[in-house]
Amino acid sequence: MGLSLLAYALLAVMGIWMFRARTLRQAEPHWLRSLHYIIGVCMVSLVLLLLLIGIIGTYGHFGRLGQSQHLWAGLVTVALVLLSAGTAVQIPVGQYWARSVHIGTNIALFVAFVWVSLTGWSVVQKYLP
Repeated sequence: MGLSLLAYALLAVMGIWMFRARTLRQAEPHWLRSLHYIIGVCMVSLVLLLLLIGIIGTYGHFGRLGQSQHLWAGLVTVALVLLSAGTAVQIPVGQYWARSVHIGTNIALFVAFVWVSLTGWSVVQKYLP
């Protein structure tokens, strides 16, 4: 989870950098957009891996899912990450609505990451003796 949060923070810093460069009509470094995409793909992969680990771990330990709010927090987080990634690939092809949806989704993703982190702490406590 820590790597996902680090990726999110890096993406936020780079996104703010790109937004600032665009609004001030300055040139952004040529590598910035590519790095933003690479880290975004890493974050999507990490979140999907965490979902898989959580489902397998919960089902293996409890024999069923839905033990806590953490499942819903995780599913909302995964959905927002996928929506963010989906809108990100629409931005360069001229879909002007995609940028505002991408930014709004990432703001909501901050709240989802807080929710999944807080609920995850209670899940971790169940696994510890």
